Amino acid sequence: MRSSDGETLVTGEHAGARLRRLMQTTCVAMPGAFNGLVARAVADAGFDACYVSGGAISAASGVPDIGLLSLEAFSRVIREVADSSGLPVIADADTGFGEGEMLTRTVWEYHRAGAAGFHIEDQVFPKRCGHLDGKALVSVDNMQEKISRAASARDACSGGSFIVCARTDARSVEGIDQAIERSMAYLDAGADMLFPEGFHSEEELGRFAEAVRGRGRNGGPFLLGNMTEFGKTPIIPMDRWESLGYSCVIFPVTSLRVAMGAVTKFLEALRRDGHVEASLDTMQPRKELYELLGYTPGTEWVYPGSTRRD
Repeated sequence: MRSSDGETLVTGEHAGARLRRLMQTTCVAMPGAFNGLVARAVADAGFDACYVSGGAISAASGVPDIGLLSLEAFSRVIREVADSSGLPVIADADTGFGEGEMLTRTVWEYHRAGAAGFHIEDQVFPKRCGHLDGKALVSVDNMQEKISRAASARDACSGGSFIVCARTDARSVEGIDQAIERSMAYLDAGADMLFPEGFHSEEELGRFAEAVRGRGRNGGPFLLGNMTEFGKTPIIPMDRWESLGYSCVIFPVTSLRVAMGAVTKFLEALRRDGHVEASLDTMQPRKELYELLGYTPGTEWVYPGSTRRD
């Protein structure tokens, strides 16, 4: 969130508490941000929260989304996005970067990086994109242990404000009934939010929401919807997600896909023409870039992270 002069607003409230409060009143749209500049654009466009996708971070680093990057690599992007946007950030934690103590460490590192919360998934490592076939799941007991450790770390690092979201990929492996059953077990282990991945229709998503309604802590859980493109879930408008009972919706790789589509076309034109004139109309002008950065040449620039209070 930014003030009228473009500076990040200072708040003593934990980002997770801010996001919880937002989700109690509306279904929150969370565009994906894979670096600080995109995060600034998300905030300047008027969104109330944003998302950091493991798939987008991986692709932007030139590798596939199969768990190749480290906790440190993810935490660096999370801090960049949180500092630059000033918004609550939900961040992908894949399968938790390991077992046992690694779940505790991941919560603490994401918290220190400024995340409002994270989601972990019940796939085996190395994981696959949630909209690909051939996924395999860990046992319910294993996932419950991970969530329990994450919940304990949540309470220790943030007084319970950090959001622990459990993603289940069971729909594509074991069916909807098992996705619901697993999710109930994850709530019992301490999850605040559920993320049903790879569902095929509004009807399925609504059935899931109805089955878990009121089963979490304090009448929860919060529900996260995934509005990715070219996957198993159809394009669903925000108002429909809200009517289905979802608390927030992520657009995980959309900004990266749009950006890379433009970059690819630009490179094709440059190779063909030998100059950039055909691409000028699609570029962000220097003036707009400086405005987005909050930068005026000759004037001291204020680092956005210096105004964010942990």
